[in-house]
Amino acid sequence: MRRECAEAAYKMIRSGMTIGLGGGRTIQYLIEFINMGNLENIKVVTPSMATALACKSHGITVVPTWLTSALDIAFDGCDQVDASLNAQKTAGAILTQERIVAAMAKEYVVLVDSSKLVQKLTFEYPVAVEVIPEAFSFVKAKLEQMGAQVAWRTGTGKDGGVMTDQGNPILDAAFSSVQDPAALNESISSIPGVVDTSLFVDVVTRAVVAQPDGSVQIIDRP
Repeated sequence: MRRECAEAAYKMIRSGMTIGLGGGRTIQYLIEFINMGNLENIKVVTPSMATALACKSHGITVVPTWLTSALDIAFDGCDQVDASLNAQKTAGAILTQERIVAAMAKEYVVLVDSSKLVQKLTFEYPVAVEVIPEAFSFVKAKLEQMGAQVAWRTGTGKDGGVMTDQGNPILDAAFSSVQDPAALNESISSIPGVVDTSLFVDVVTRAVVAQPDGSVQIIDRP
């Protein structure tokens, strides 16, 4: 299903475009389609080192994010997306860079399989919250006051918790019930010391959803 998603995304790209690419296996397939296709002068902006290296290995030009102010279109995956195209992006710990790429793009498209499309976000995944180190305990306490179970995300192969490329810790905030994702995102974002969250509300413009039968459903923002 990932290949079907990637192929549908490839059809949205035109020669001469500067595009944003996130991380994950579906994006790797999209890179392969770009490499095998007949598009010319494609430039890529990405927050993912794995994606940047894959582009380089296929001879696709990678432009640093800080040298870019606008993108024609951007593609990424997510953990879950709902019927209103609110999305939750927990993995990777590059959520702030992903939001910057999304904000620069005229269109921000998520590529998912049908299991990730829900009527309403279920919050079975915790909300990732990037915080500056000085605000770690303060933000953690505020999130707990909001009803979340909060933990500093841990990884393998290192001592201590996960830190972003900018040196900021990632807190995983698990909420048992959320009625309004937009209100929750606003409340978390307003806490001093919070850099960003993994809730993408009013950001996604289109979802490409691969179905088990091999078909692809394209959903535009209502």
